[in-house]
Amino acid sequence: MKVLDLQCQHGHVFEGWFGSEDDFQSQKQRGLVQCPLCADVHIDKRLSAPRLNLGAREPAAAAAAPPGTTSVSHAVSSAQVEASTLPPALQVAWLELARKVVANTEDVGSRFADEARRMHHGEVQDRAIRGQATAQEALQLLDEGIAVMPLPAAVKETLQ
Repeated sequence: MKVLDLQCQHGHVFEGWFGSEDDFQSQKQRGLVQCPLCADVHIDKRLSAPRLNLGAREPAAAAAAPPGTTSVSHAVSSAQVEASTLPPALQVAWLELARKVVANTEDVGSRFADEARRMHHGEVQDRAIRGQATAQEALQLLDEGIAVMPLPAAVKETLQ
């Protein structure tokens, strides 16, 4: 089993488990490897160190460090984290939010601005909707007193 650190072109980092390198490459070529946050299929492998479980002994450097201190290797690896990546806990929270949005809203697609206006003016029943709007359309809706919330990444139906 190969565990790979992966990253989409939007900077989201996640882990993938594959039977082999060939298995990963095959799935990637067929578009089966997707970012769990934005469904991007442009995935690259990140550098990662293999973990070898050689026993339950604590490493000598960590054992020698006084309590409450951080080892140099940990500090270096923390400093190398890219600013564009989200911490794993935040990635999980975003994925859960995206799934709730998809499950509890109607996708009106490019009709979003028109449908939001129709609901605001009482022409149709209020309901939770999602869709696409240009930045100009979103600003016009806000100017008209219609509350909208842009999402930071695309929410795909496949997240359900």
